[in-house]
Amino acid sequence: MSNVNNLETIADVTQLEELLSRPTDALVETMQRVSGDILFLGAGGKLGPSLARMARRAADQAGGNRRIIAVSRFSNQQAERGLQEFGVETVRAELLDTEALRQLPDAENVIYMAGYKFGAFGNPSLTWAMNSFLPGMAMQRFADSRVVAFSTSCVYGLSPWQSAGTVETDPLQPTDEYSMSCIGRERIIDHFSRTHGTSASLLRLNYAVEMRYGVLIDIAQAVYNERPINLTMGHFNLIWQTDANAISLQTLDHVSSPPMVINVVGPETLSVRRVAEEFGQLMGKQPRFNGTESDSCLLTSGERCHQLFGYPSVSAGKLIQWTADWIMRGGPTHDKPTGFQVRDGRY
Repeated sequence: MSNVNNLETIADVTQLEELLSRPTDALVETMQRVSGDILFLGAGGKLGPSLARMARRAADQAGGNRRIIAVSRFSNQQAERGLQEFGVETVRAELLDTEALRQLPDAENVIYMAGYKFGAFGNPSLTWAMNSFLPGMAMQRFADSRVVAFSTSCVYGLSPWQSAGTVETDPLQPTDEYSMSCIGRERIIDHFSRTHGTSASLLRLNYAVEMRYGVLIDIAQAVYNERPINLTMGHFNLIWQTDANAISLQTLDHVSSPPMVINVVGPETLSVRRVAEEFGQLMGKQPRFNGTESDSCLLTSGERCHQLFGYPSVSAGKLIQWTADWIMRGGPTHDKPTGFQVRDGRY
């Protein structure tokens, strides 16, 4: 991926999907050290398909005979077919169904991606079932596996924007049922890791972005369509989804009991106002704003992540350039706003 920053534009979805699933040299080396099949639980979301494809590509480059298995309800049948055509096995399952979970194939490595966020405010019981109860079921079912589990930076609560961001050892400060349920997920995984000696890691991901989804898309669309942007959540940080994908798979080589915790995020703290103004310059638009920047925001430090895996391959500046170009050319999006402006957990 050494030349990815030289790209001036991402031409189409085909090129985008290739970039999102392109394994790094470091990941291929990890695959050569870490044995066994890889099972993705909850692989039908925004990250899952590209992550499973990256695993398939990295495994093929590393050599050997390894199964890559994606488990989801797969309400998007096109996504399921795309994975199958790429050499990824798919299994349709309702993970909250105990029998369905029991019947899943065994795997030495499990990437746990299941969770419930959007709609959580209106459906707290499902939120807790998915985010806190299901992880315990999965940890018991795959007690003998390595488990890499996705969590969220929301468990930290807000911190001063002038700070370097929260670190993995900072106290967790939930403000709402969603963030509390996510802490529940982490506590349950930690409990069963200690009880069964299951090697695991917890990835507190903060705003992975690509051309069809993410906080940059939200801001760019608002600027391009001349909609006002709320500045209350005035700062953020992010990471290119390809880097987040590679890091999550490399973490299979950094699991432990109790679990290692890693913030997955880039090094830059970005201003919503300044990012919008940069989009305005690139698009020939005048950004519109309402509200003023608060002293606090959702901000994490990626120092541990960068020490383990190096800096992300794509800078925020390049991502802004790509995003502006994509939006101006009418590139497709997932039409799923991130809700980055939300400060009270009402997703």
